Parts: sequence; C-alpha cells; structure tokens
Amino acid sequence: MKTIILFSLSLMLISCSGTKNTSNTVTVYVSEDQVFSEPILKDFEKETGIRVNAIYDTEESKGTGVMNRLIAEKHNPQADVYWANEPIRAEVLRHKGILSPYKSPNAKGIPSIFKEKDKHWTGFSARVRLFVVNSNTPKKPTSILDYTAPDFKGKGVIANPLFGTTTSHIAALFTLWGDTKTKTFLKQLKANNTAISTSNGESADFVADGQYAFSLVDSDDAVSRLKQHAPITFVYPDQKEEEIGLFVVPNAVMLIHGAPHRETAKKLIDYLLSKESEHKLAFADCAQIPLHQGVTMPKDLKPIDQIKVMQVDYSKVAEKLLEIQPWLKTWMTDR
Repeated sequence: MKTIILFSLSLMLISCSGTKNTSNTVTVYVSEDQVFSEPILKDFEKETGIRVNAIYDTEESKGTGVMNRLIAEKHNPQADVYWANEPIRAEVLRHKGILSPYKSPNAKGIPSIFKEKDKHWTGFSARVRLFVVNSNTPKKPTSILDYTAPDFKGKGVIANPLFGTTTSHIAALFTLWGDTKTKTFLKQLKANNTAISTSNGESADFVADGQYAFSLVDSDDAVSRLKQHAPITFVYPDQKEEEIGLFVVPNAVMLIHGAPHRETAKKLIDYLLSKESEHKLAFADCAQIPLHQGVTMPKDLKPIDQIKVMQVDYSKVAEKLLEIQPWLKTWMTDR
C-alpha cells in the first residue's frame, strides 16, 4: 500500500510540474527577420522567466510560411502569438477568423492608423518607403510621381511590384487614387524606362553603384547602405501639404484565436509593444522607426511624428492587394 501511495504522489508531482512548465511558455510564429527578432525574444525570456518557443520564417518563404501554417492549424492552433513584419498578413488572418482581439495597455500612444479598429492586431516599429538617391544626382526626386517625369526618364529603378512591400505600396495607391489613376501611373512609369529589380535591396545597390539615380525602397535598405558608406542620401517623398505622404510598413503583433497559452501570449504582446522594445529595434541594424512618441532613435531617420504619413486603411490595402495581382502580372509581362 505504501508503495502505491508513493507512486501516486510521484505521478501527481510530475503532472503538476508539467502543468507549471506548460503555463510558463509561449509559442510565437515570426515573420520578422530572425536576426532582428530573436534578440528581443531572448530579452523577454530573461526579463520574465517565460520560455519562448519561436518558429521563424525562412528566407525562401518570404514571410508566407508561418502565415500558411497558422491557416492550416486554424482548428488546432499551436501558436499563441504571431509577429508579422507588416499588417497585410494580419488582415488575411483576421478575415479567416484566426485572430482574437486583445487591447494591450502598451498600445496606448500608438497612432490609430496603425491599429486594427477591433484590436485584432497592433502595429509597432515601422519601416517607411522612401527614396534612396545617388549623391551625384544633381536633381533629386521629391514625389513618387517623379517616376513618370521626363527629367527622370531612364534614371529610376523599383523593385518588382509582384512581391514584398512594393506590392503593398502599389495596393495602397490603388485604395487612395482609384484604379484608373493608379494604372495610368504604372503605365507611364514603364513608358519612362523605369528599371525593375528583383528586390528593394538590389534597387538600393543599383543606386549606390551609380547605375540608377534613385529608387523607392524600405528605410532599412537605405540605412544599411548608408552604414556601408555608400554614396547615397534619403528623400522622404510626397511631404508637401497637397501630396499623399509616404507609405508606412509597421510590424504587427496579434493574439491567435484559441491560443494554448493565452496569458503568457498577452505578456509577450505587451512586451513587443513597449517603448523599450521599439528602442531596441530602432538601434538594431534594421533601424525601425518607433510608433510611440518620445522613443530615442538614430539621427539618420526622422521620428514618425515628423513625417507626413500616407493615410490608408490596411484592411482595404490587403483586399486590394489580392484583387490587383492578375493585372500586375499582365503589366509585368507587357514590358
């Protein structure tokens, strides 16, 4: 009898210990580059004692790998949190019923344009779409419309609009300008002998090498070339009162519906949305711009409250992005 009692107590202790360990973990799927996101998650582990199980996207999947995994796991969720490197994927997941609303106290102070209205996702630490310009260029572009200007014929390059943040940017233009104006702009851009590169990074390299005068890229691509002492400068496009402003690409964090570890998930979301995390990402090589005011950041970039931001609805951008894919493919092949 004594042996049976001791054995039963041992099972109870093992069970309790397992429950404790399980409740002190959080699983996060991550589309932000591992080299930038992993240090933040490691700091969270150290500061909270919560073990982080992080699943990262690969370079090959370009951010869609973990999103597709979340969709496949909808009826048996394995992740608690999704850290996306832009809000478009967040909108796809919201429409599929994979997200659960959560209002983090650390979301206070983040401009409403960067938060889903029903709290399904919240933006933080953003890239902005700006011009990188070769320093030897006598006349610098100031608007995205300069891609179509005679003075810049054959001098501009842009990343393939079928992929990445360029696609999102084009979709945003469709939501602001409408189909007719945006299609006309893209046709004129092509007629002005604008080159198409494979990526924002390649565009930045072309400009740094002097092959082209300017390109619209993500701010992290521009900052990285500046740190390499490339002969480039930045221009924030469309900043005049009558112009549309520049397109902002925030990270987005969200709670997964049916998350196995809901409480630790909330703690991780709060941590990512903190000013401290935004400060760390600002001074990392990705040089992301904090969305909270008053966060110290590198002098190479302007704070978000000093930038005229394109006023878009990211939900509508996500819908438009899917709608325009066939047209963009035709536009590319007709070059």
